[in-house]
Amino acid sequence: MIPAQRWLPTPVLSILLLVVWLLLVNEVSVGHLLLGTGLAIVIPLLTRRFWDVQPDIGNAFKLLRFFLRVVGDIIVANLQVAWIIINPWRRTRPHFVEYPLTLEKRFTITMLASTITLTPGTVSANVRMDGKTLLIHALDVEDDETLIRTIRERYEMPLKEIFEC
Repeated sequence: MIPAQRWLPTPVLSILLLVVWLLLVNEVSVGHLLLGTGLAIVIPLLTRRFWDVQPDIGNAFKLLRFFLRVVGDIIVANLQVAWIIINPWRRTRPHFVEYPLTLEKRFTITMLASTITLTPGTVSANVRMDGKTLLIHALDVEDDETLIRTIRERYEMPLKEIFEC
């Protein structure tokens, strides 16, 4: 018998593909279930070689806590950016900051860069080829060291605990 890992390399993606297929056709019938299931098995098999190795999650509770922190930070940052926009007389201090990375895995660095970009008012602009620094543009920066310390404590260290331990 063929192990499930070989013919179903990403079961969550397969389930998601099946659900999306059924939502697209807007009908649940035997034919659509069979076709959707076939697509849900074949598509991940055909695209498997393009995917990176899936990371191991060290602690699911810490991942949930990180997710809630990011959502809260996005809400607060939205309010801060809105305040900057409705107060045009207030001078902003846009600035590029070189952020020294302590992360080592590409996936974790990508997660950090995506988290920074998701937060309004900050954009991760570039990761150096050596993977040791991240160039960040921030809309309103008082102090480079404060921004670096905040990102390290709020995002980088939790990501390191979740994915690199």
